Amino acid sequence: MAGGRANARAFARSSAVLRSPAARASLTAGAALAGWQYGRPRGGGWWQHGNGGYGWVGPLFWPFAYNDLYDYTLWGPGVGAPFWYYGYDDIYAGVFGPYDYEGLSGYLPPRGSPDDGRLAQFCGDDSREIAGLPIDLIARVIEPTEAQRTALDDLANASVTSAQKIKAACPTAIALTASGRLAAMQQRIEAMLAGVATVQPALEKFYGLLNDEQKARLNAVAEEQERKAERRGRRSLARACDITQPSGLRWPTEEIEARLRPTDVQRTALTALQNANTKASEMLNASCRPEEAATPSARLAAAGKRLDVMLQAVKQVRTALDDFYATLNDEQKAQFEAIGPRRTSFADRSDMMRRYGRR
Repeated sequence: MAGGRANARAFARSSAVLRSPAARASLTAGAALAGWQYGRPRGGGWWQHGNGGYGWVGPLFWPFAYNDLYDYTLWGPGVGAPFWYYGYDDIYAGVFGPYDYEGLSGYLPPRGSPDDGRLAQFCGDDSREIAGLPIDLIARVIEPTEAQRTALDDLANASVTSAQKIKAACPTAIALTASGRLAAMQQRIEAMLAGVATVQPALEKFYGLLNDEQKARLNAVAEEQERKAERRGRRSLARACDITQPSGLRWPTEEIEARLRPTDVQRTALTALQNANTKASEMLNASCRPEEAATPSARLAAAGKRLDVMLQAVKQVRTALDDFYATLNDEQKAQFEAIGPRRTSFADRSDMMRRYGRR
């Protein structure tokens, strides 16, 4: 596993790699499964996204969040499809975390030790060379006037500040409970929303200064980026917004019943938790409209709305989950937390093949 981490770090430090959504998905998938030993799924997992990436890598929710957010903002839904794959599947994976303590412990340094970068590359790099928007490319394309150059510099500074806010939400501890995982998820989304709020005014000001010809040049670059994505075999956005939940994400009612043997009071709280999850899924499916925004500033606003819905969904499920947990004894809590890792160990391979196809 140590060798795999070293390769992942070297791979992720390449700015060219970070600019490729397909490469990021591949890197994320490798990191998400790096801790599994013999007998665990090596080529898939029930918490995998339809595009091949993962919403969770160990204790981290949303690897490369900054890149996914601004790929969609600048280049549109063709290149920015990975942003829209994040949704209810990840809330479900937060409730039934696929990692046990042994699996999680490899992603963070020992207590009291300095960070060795195992998750840093996935949290986001706040250096101007990697984290910032491709300012030099934008400048070459539009050939800015002096006023536009000033606005572009302001946008560059805002983008780096946004990256710093998102990186600050990188986990520094292991969350071993469902509530802790949802709290980490909530913190990450809040940081992304703060990043959107930081960049939005600067982006609107800059884009508003462009003339029609300059906007057309930017659109031409976005179209070329989309053609490249198509040549790399990107997956359809239809799957990102598919309202049909795969069987791997169905609520494990029978297993919960067998493991917890809940009382009537606990069943009432469990039903409320299931209802909260259903409502969260419906909210996120209803807000999945990646192709409606036509300009970068409009797409960033659309991404902000999507993140806000996701935040409300997480809070809703977390509240119901905390109410349910308050009714459980320690043994029942332990049994509930064991469901996710057990499903990872004995995942239905045929279901994964139906969901993701042969790679």
